[in-house]
Amino acid sequence: MLRVALQMLIGDRSKYITLVSGLAFVSLLFIQQGSVFCGLMLRTCRPVETIGAEIWVADPNLQSIDDSKPLLDTDLTRVRSVEGVKWAVPLFLRQVQVRLKNGKFQTVRLYGLDSASLVGRPGKMLEGDSSALNAPESVIIGKAESERLGSPKIGDTFEINDRIARVVGIADVPRDFLSNPYVYTTYDRALQYAPRQRKQLNFILVSAKNGVKPEQVIENIQKTTGLAAYTQDGMRWLTIGYYLKNTGIPINIGISLTLVFVVGMAIAGQTFYAFALQNERYFGALKAMGTSSFTLVKMILLQSLTVGLIGYSIGTGAGCLIGWVNQGNRLAFFTPYQLLLISFTVTLTICMLASLISIKRVLQLEPAVVFRN
Repeated sequence: MLRVALQMLIGDRSKYITLVSGLAFVSLLFIQQGSVFCGLMLRTCRPVETIGAEIWVADPNLQSIDDSKPLLDTDLTRVRSVEGVKWAVPLFLRQVQVRLKNGKFQTVRLYGLDSASLVGRPGKMLEGDSSALNAPESVIIGKAESERLGSPKIGDTFEINDRIARVVGIADVPRDFLSNPYVYTTYDRALQYAPRQRKQLNFILVSAKNGVKPEQVIENIQKTTGLAAYTQDGMRWLTIGYYLKNTGIPINIGISLTLVFVVGMAIAGQTFYAFALQNERYFGALKAMGTSSFTLVKMILLQSLTVGLIGYSIGTGAGCLIGWVNQGNRLAFFTPYQLLLISFTVTLTICMLASLISIKRVLQLEPAVVFRN
């Protein structure tokens, strides 16, 4: 009987193609919108991942990595004295304006790294060497969004706060949520580049001693200094949570996905109902031959599951292809396996709910329908 169900499904080519196409479109939109959302959220914490510090120390009222709440210079000494701390270095991180040679201004994300250790320097250099940061007026720029700076080469210069910045290296760093270029320099030089404030220190980067868990060091820092401390993952989720709560991105994407679900239900429901109407003679004949209602339900569920799996596979493949084609471009696109599972569940849910219409029609069907003209 299950083979008969598949033959009935494939035999009606127009409705079969309509069902598969509709579900593929639903799966495609779900993957595309979900991947854009995940990609955007991932970009919000790129500045944290770029540094790669084990422990971050910040002001207790910090809301995200883009929230600049300066610390006292003495806080660095206090953190260094905390039990379990192997080393602690300052980090300057702020958005400042750069004046280009053509007179235009561009906002950049300025990193000021500890001069002695250069902790947080880019992990992959495309041109130049990160050790050159100790040379006078030197900066390293990120390749992503560097066109906003006029795509400078090594040796080119621009101005930050009326001071010359000379490019000594180009690093491979990812785009962030704000799509501003990355500029790296030493901590002392960053203080000169940035507009002067009473307190300049933004973050303190910490490493735990060998054999000491980062969580224990974080607890010691919070108790001893009263400052906030986070692991790298903690800082990432702090930033993601801020954008989830304070932007309209989740609502907009949520509305889009809801509409996708409703449209998918409408397409699949109407098509399944039309399929049941067109094949009611065959279902009636099966009933007349003694086929149980349970067997008929299994046949309809098999048909629904078949088009669901095929539609999901096509739509998911097309959605992932979009992300692969745009890899490295400005499109924020990230597809975690959890999104694939959610899309699979949504697609099959649409199929199962839509098949209820067909099941209800078949269960109420009288075997005598096979004798009607």
